[in-house]
Amino acid sequence: MNKSTLTLGALVPLAFLAGYYLTSSGPAAPVYTAEVSYSGGTAASGNAKKSVLNSMATGTIHAVKDGQLIMDAVKAAKPGDVIQVWPGNYTETVYIDKDNIRLSGVIVDGKRPRLFGDGHLNDAILYSGNNIVIENFLITKYKGNGIMGQAGNNFEIRNNIIEDTGVYGIFPQLGENGIVEHNVVSGIEDAAIYVGMSDHIHVANNEVFDSVAGIEIENSRHAIVENNFVHNNTGGILAFVTPGLPIKDTVDVIIRNNWISNNNTKNFGAEGSMVAGIPAGTGVLIMAADKVIIEDNLILGNKTAGIIITDHQNAPNTTLDPESDPTPDEIMILNNLMYNNGYDTITEAKVLLTTELKQGNPDILRVGASNGSCINNPQQYISAGVSDWPACAFSNTDTIVNYLLDEPAAPRSVAVEDKGKYAYLGICTGCHAYTGRLIGPPVQVIQSLYMDDPKALAAYIANPIKKREDYPAMPKQDYLDEETRQAVALYMLSVKN
Repeated sequence: MNKSTLTLGALVPLAFLAGYYLTSSGPAAPVYTAEVSYSGGTAASGNAKKSVLNSMATGTIHAVKDGQLIMDAVKAAKPGDVIQVWPGNYTETVYIDKDNIRLSGVIVDGKRPRLFGDGHLNDAILYSGNNIVIENFLITKYKGNGIMGQAGNNFEIRNNIIEDTGVYGIFPQLGENGIVEHNVVSGIEDAAIYVGMSDHIHVANNEVFDSVAGIEIENSRHAIVENNFVHNNTGGILAFVTPGLPIKDTVDVIIRNNWISNNNTKNFGAEGSMVAGIPAGTGVLIMAADKVIIEDNLILGNKTAGIIITDHQNAPNTTLDPESDPTPDEIMILNNLMYNNGYDTITEAKVLLTTELKQGNPDILRVGASNGSCINNPQQYISAGVSDWPACAFSNTDTIVNYLLDEPAAPRSVAVEDKGKYAYLGICTGCHAYTGRLIGPPVQVIQSLYMDDPKALAAYIANPIKKREDYPAMPKQDYLDEETRQAVALYMLSVKN
């Protein structure tokens, strides 16, 4: 649809008020050209659902009622068991370090089990096991994370309501083959849904709002973000490469069929962090990621721009990593409906437009280098930085339903000698990059503080105290056993990048 023919009246019927999910399938799919490759994509017809788990034999069902502890059931559970949590209030942190566990809330007359952090607990649910399902919870008032995965493969996080849980709402870290769907997440200081250093991920049919970042795909590969309602955040959907992390790239991301609107919330991220550099009013932000397709989204009312594409050199609060490619390459912008973006944009955007002798409110801005990128129907957008991009050799991704694996990923098995490495990758790198600031100080700073004293660092991990006014307090990691804390301290003090 040409933007000149668009009216607000035409948009109203598209509002997916009963669930907020888009179902647009776009035009008929052509055959892809040889220049474009999609690793691990699964082609299928219709809206087929797919589980990432093997058929789980139902073992014992552990019923948890109001007044009991969920963790008692987790400790008693064996692989294949189901933990059913009935409506009630549960003030605790649940840590699942076993495989093949289904943690399932029971909804009765609209009431869910409520995990309540009471403003002092850091995490609601943590899992390091493989083949994990977490569903049907209300989670609120935690300081750190609503649901965090710590190096577990094959996970499904669905149908949860998460409000005001501090840094991250849903945060799978270092996982392979996972689904995040039908969740409602709001009031998060960093990202409502944050996929970190993970592969083969599907993020669909979620509503995220009132957070700094709505959905963020960071240092991850082979991910699809579709059919989500992303509104009233600072930035809507992000595909990032964060410098200083062990995985150095973000590749093969499809952002399609999302409603991305009014992401104009004032940025309230931790001062100096990367996320604090997102300008309020950003619909989609691509930073240094490669092979990103932006297709069939409704991108409306984002005051700075509908789509911003940048390299590391031009991004705020970013420290360069010599091992990370700082350039966003092969960015592919297909047909998107964009309306009323850039109406109160930043000075830098106006300068970009002026350099191309353009005026108006920007839909698309690109700053810095980008190689091999393309755009279809550029005449329907007001843009800067993409005028020399050719047309893409294809018009949609209809033949790719998801990037999930045909068979579940092999369970991640951590040998004793690798405990420190995987605890570092699955937990520490969620807040600490080697160089540059995420949430906590860089690993290089931690190394300089503790030098050859891993025992002191292990003790701090178990019982941290706030040392710096310009950083938030670190949460206790005392759910980790002493051996693991010592191992991760040794590993953290030895890493080089």
